[in-house]
Amino acid sequence: MLRILFLAALIWWGGRFLGLPRNLRIAVLAVLFAAVLAVQLTLPAGHPLREGTGGSAGAWLLLGGVALVAGFYARIVAALKSRAQPQATAAPPPAGRFSDSELDRYARHIVLREVGGAGQKKLKQSRVLVIGAGGLGAPVLQYLAAAGVGTIGVIDDDVVDNANLQRQVIHRDEDIGKPKVFSAAAAMRAQNPYVEVRPYNRRLTDDIAADLFADYDLILDGTDNFDTRYLANRHAVALGKPLISGALSQWEGQISLFHSAKGGPCYQCIFPEAPAAGLAPSCAEAGVIGPLPGVIGAMMAQEAVKQITGAGQVLRGEMLIYDGLYGETRKIRLSPRADCPVCGSGH
Repeated sequence: MLRILFLAALIWWGGRFLGLPRNLRIAVLAVLFAAVLAVQLTLPAGHPLREGTGGSAGAWLLLGGVALVAGFYARIVAALKSRAQPQATAAPPPAGRFSDSELDRYARHIVLREVGGAGQKKLKQSRVLVIGAGGLGAPVLQYLAAAGVGTIGVIDDDVVDNANLQRQVIHRDEDIGKPKVFSAAAAMRAQNPYVEVRPYNRRLTDDIAADLFADYDLILDGTDNFDTRYLANRHAVALGKPLISGALSQWEGQISLFHSAKGGPCYQCIFPEAPAAGLAPSCAEAGVIGPLPGVIGAMMAQEAVKQITGAGQVLRGEMLIYDGLYGETRKIRLSPRADCPVCGSGH
């Protein structure tokens, strides 16, 4: 029996010295124990092999039971110690630095020559406000969050309606009846936990616009009414903030970046007055093809990324018009007006 115990000790400690996994050593010892037990139970009493391995199965069964109880006890003690000790969590990266997960997530941006690590850092440090969480706001918010824009605000006082789901893809059927900003915020956080989302469940009004816009570097307007567009333009011009504006109807959409502080026109330079009632029907009145807001909204998000990173040429002083029915795009030049009541004195 002593020889078997010596062999078991050699397997355990020798295997440990050689770096063999603990589970492998336990498995070898289990095989050895089973073999010895088989010898004791199958060979007749007095057989030399049986005598050489202890002569009795009872002693081995007792030893095996003790080992089993000791193993269970060790596991219970280890589990209790694990619960008692605080779980180590990965320390967040220093301010302005990327975690390994973020570097992997944004790798396709970082390898782009026009963006690179410096551009991705600008995105992480940027603060963008999106007005509207509807047709245009849905893709804008999704792509800004996915791109790693550090702080994203979204303001809207509407709730999710069943008729929205044909095109407002950030919302789900189960979100019907919820405020759009909270539905959108939940989707953005689920998509990218590394961005900060600030939902404002209210309408944009003159009394809050200045203070709200002051907290952000860039404003994106995806609303469908002229009152809000003119309001956003006035405050963006007053604060010198760039404003990306998109609009759509039926099969056609348009997008431009207005930034009078950089010599471009403002929104009211191009649209001095709101059209008469009935001349510019809403999507509810005129209809809109489902994917169109995704196309224009994605373009708005791309203009935002370009504006923040300095990549390429933004649509300042230009308007891009997309005709989805015939698959055509065209650009028109836009110029500031000296008599513009909003920005004319600055040109």
